[in-house]
Amino acid sequence: MKTFFKIRLVYLLLVITLFGAYACKEKKTGTESRVQNSDTLSTGDYNGKALRKVSFLPYWVTTAQFAGYYVGIEKGIYLKYGIDLTIIPFKPVVTSTTPISTGEADFAALWLANAIELKAKGTDIVNIAQPSFRSSTMLITKKSGSVESLKDMNLRRAGIWAGYEMLPKALFAKYKLDVNIIPIGNSNNLFLIGGVDIIIANWFDEYHSIINSGYDPEELNTFFFADYGFNFLEDGIYCLSDKLKKDPELCKDFVMATLEGWRYAFEHPDEAVDIVVKYAQKDKIAVNKIHQKWMLDRYRDLYLPEGAKEFNNTLSIKDYKLVAEILKENGSIKEIPDFNLFYKPIIKDR
Repeated sequence: MKTFFKIRLVYLLLVITLFGAYACKEKKTGTESRVQNSDTLSTGDYNGKALRKVSFLPYWVTTAQFAGYYVGIEKGIYLKYGIDLTIIPFKPVVTSTTPISTGEADFAALWLANAIELKAKGTDIVNIAQPSFRSSTMLITKKSGSVESLKDMNLRRAGIWAGYEMLPKALFAKYKLDVNIIPIGNSNNLFLIGGVDIIIANWFDEYHSIINSGYDPEELNTFFFADYGFNFLEDGIYCLSDKLKKDPELCKDFVMATLEGWRYAFEHPDEAVDIVVKYAQKDKIAVNKIHQKWMLDRYRDLYLPEGAKEFNNTLSIKDYKLVAEILKENGSIKEIPDFNLFYKPIIKDR
């Protein structure tokens, strides 16, 4: 997944600014991720009205971590809500930092840290939905390596994604640990061959890759950042503040359709994986069904944990302040944006 992960934190901030450029380009080239099946609504069947054309920008390539969006397109769910959705393909290009003032891309998925940084630097975005309630980011060690607890990490070597050192550094500082951080890219090889004692991972991605490399779960220790007070949330749904003010109905319809797409994906995982693979192949992204199924299952755990019937609809001020304060301490932002100007949930009746 993370071919360019070594510049993820900085790069995502840059990529989000291409909303307009990407949307325009994709409409011209005809490479939109948009499918209308014969059993779905046509572009003129939305209560007798023309469908509203909407674009969405994911923060990474086509995988099951965005399954709800692809399923929503394929199954006609967005069309049911009057939305003709285009997913703007992620492309690894270096861009300027021009703010997304045009709003050519109507909605985007962002990690909370990236969104706060974007807001603090002048792009007036708002979080209108936060379906994930828990961070998936973790540290992994081998039980054979005698790192069984956080305190055992002292004076050890940790492989951390280059550009993403802020979160682990905050954790190590809190517990007064002196850990030697080794920058890594998209590979787990340094951990697999014993070059580092600790490695950062996402539960839905790298953790599974390490298991597929020959390790049983019982041979690994896992340390979720959220369990130690660092719940850096992922996958919020964002738009420009002006978009929310001018068209709250569209914002609500988009969120409702997206959540319905996710619910369908979780209830029909095999079909959802097939849909993701179809779009990934179209975008020339190498994926396999086993890994995509794992990814989808973990997203269900993050979005609809056992016993939950409704999606999370809360970004807590506690989680917001935690991330924002660490960003400020790290020098990534100068001032913390007002929480009430950042978080404006479009669904308020849950």
